[in-house]
Amino acid sequence: MPARLSASADHTRFDGRRVELLLPVREGGVLHGSLLLRAHYDALPRLLDYLAILGIVTLASLILAALVAQRLQRTITEPIVAIAGVAREVVQTRNYGLRAPRMTRDEVGALVEAFNDMLAELGGQAEALQKADRRKDEFLATLAHELRNPLAPIMTALAILARPDTDRATLLRMVDMMQRQMQHLVRLIDDLMEVSRITTGRLTLRIEKLDLVAVVRAAVEGTAPLLLARQHALQADWPAPIWLLGDRTRLVQVFANLLSNAAKYTEPGGRIAVDFITQPGSVAVQVSDNGIGIAPERQADMFEMFTRIDNAASGVHAGLGVGLAVARQLVAMHEGQLLLRSAGLGQGSVFTVLLPRPAGDHVEAPPAPVAAPAPLPSRRRERPERAGEPLSVLVADDNVDFADSLAAVLQGEGYRVRVAHDGQQALQLAREALPDVGLFDIGMPGLDGFQLARAVRAEPGGATCMLAAITGWGQQADRQRAREAGFDEHLVKPVDMQAVLGLLATA
Repeated sequence: MPARLSASADHTRFDGRRVELLLPVREGGVLHGSLLLRAHYDALPRLLDYLAILGIVTLASLILAALVAQRLQRTITEPIVAIAGVAREVVQTRNYGLRAPRMTRDEVGALVEAFNDMLAELGGQAEALQKADRRKDEFLATLAHELRNPLAPIMTALAILARPDTDRATLLRMVDMMQRQMQHLVRLIDDLMEVSRITTGRLTLRIEKLDLVAVVRAAVEGTAPLLLARQHALQADWPAPIWLLGDRTRLVQVFANLLSNAAKYTEPGGRIAVDFITQPGSVAVQVSDNGIGIAPERQADMFEMFTRIDNAASGVHAGLGVGLAVARQLVAMHEGQLLLRSAGLGQGSVFTVLLPRPAGDHVEAPPAPVAAPAPLPSRRRERPERAGEPLSVLVADDNVDFADSLAAVLQGEGYRVRVAHDGQQALQLAREALPDVGLFDIGMPGLDGFQLARAVRAEPGGATCMLAAITGWGQQADRQRAREAGFDEHLVKPVDMQAVLGLLATA
């Protein structure tokens, strides 16, 4: 102990770098000893120690941060960069078979897996779009071909009719041929409209109690000319009536299509069979043939729109390739199935229509069947009789050729005809002299046919006119609009001239 510190009293000394503290230890007033505390108070070494500790901590933090960054790059950044790269390559190459690698099993890995699933879905949709695009091109090519087929003989017949030396027998033969080709064109258009009604859900069924056997018989009768022309043998065991609920017209259409296809795709002199198979709750009708058959790889596509099988050797037109697709949709609307079975090319085909039916023969008609479209209600009063005076007819159509040719035919039949090529002109003519009969197009510019009909009805005496729409719009909604606008009749182009003349005969 330094001598300068007294052991009997408290002493403290501080010289700038060192602190000394002397404390005596007593008990009962008796000094037992002293406690000496000495500390060095040098700031620089302590600061250096702190800096050393801070450096060590900082270095450790940097190492830890580097490890974390490396881990994050491997688990988050690299997968995201890989996704971006794959996405960029897919956009550039349209290769939807590319996939981003999954590196982890965590949330980022789930993101990569979802991205790959999205690519797979997009790839499927892109393939479907490409397939639909190919079908569209095939359909347009087929449609152009099917339209040119009847147009070619019509053009030839027109050239023959234009020759001054054409005899009457040739004229009649050309006219008959042109009528047949026009009917073929109308059937093509009807097929397209049928597809539109079914795919847009605008087709409704007239459900009634019917005998399926009678339905199939009607289909056979409708296709008999084709069966006879190709010398096919039809085999059918006609059972007792099989009662069920359905749309007679649509089911006849289904079986007529199947029989027609069997006739077309079976070489002349072939065999076509119709068989009925009844089971509890259902009935199956099979239409089989020993024709050209269908390859296994084609069978899955046979019920797709615009799918055709070429059979050029048969000499029969294959059509637009919508028949089977429409038939399957119609059967599905009856809660049934249309199935196909073929062993392959040259092995024939079997089409089976499976329809539900109540057990036994007890079939109750539905409580509220869908009624047929009601005839257009007549809004006309009796026209005043003018003995010996022909009917006056107002034809309004923006198709100048159609309007003028229709007027020429009617004038040849003895009618007094005026022609307008737009709605405003037709209304002006009607106001000058109200016609007995108005034949109006619907889609005229400016004042359309609906507006024209309403305006004519509003004229004094307009209720006595017979108004008929002659238009290319033939949907049920169009007929309803015509009825509401005031038309008495609705004729769809190309109009049958006999229908027009019959209409005028009742005016």
